[in-house]
Amino acid sequence: MNQIQHNVIESMMIAEQNIDEKLVPILTEVSDPEIPVLSIMDMGVVRSAIIENNMVKVEITPTYSGCPAMDVIGDDIKKALRDAGYKSQVDLILHPAWTTDWITPKGRQALEDYGIAAPLDAEADKDVLLNGKRIVTCTNCGSGNTHLVSQFGSTACKAQFQCDDCQEPFDYFKCLK
Repeated sequence: MNQIQHNVIESMMIAEQNIDEKLVPILTEVSDPEIPVLSIMDMGVVRSAIIENNMVKVEITPTYSGCPAMDVIGDDIKKALRDAGYKSQVDLILHPAWTTDWITPKGRQALEDYGIAAPLDAEADKDVLLNGKRIVTCTNCGSGNTHLVSQFGSTACKAQFQCDDCQEPFDYFKCLK
């Protein structure tokens, strides 16, 4: 996918989420505290961000129920908006539930570049995690000769894999629908 296609997809996602375009550059600067190479926009956790009378109302959805990063994300959003001259209110919403489909193409590439395999589709994810299918690609050498080490990686949303060619361990971001 080329850069123009990435930009079109991301613009469509932003419009779908009800996010004021003036807020996008501010929110894009807020990182996911568990994966600092991803912005909260790349993760798709911002569901709406609107300005009403110089007050920004932001709704965010956790990637997983009980995700410990959400309090930090909320505080970071408030600080970024305060630094930009806005008062803000951040609300946590649970419906619709977050899905890995909301990770932008840019976010998926950032995960891979950082050493975390991006989520597969739901069927492939089940084959990998439950049936031992070898289709997760090593983020270090690109080999498909990898195996599951543990259902749980550095966080609950990731599984631990190892490459059988280069022997490097890496995380795989589990699919969530």
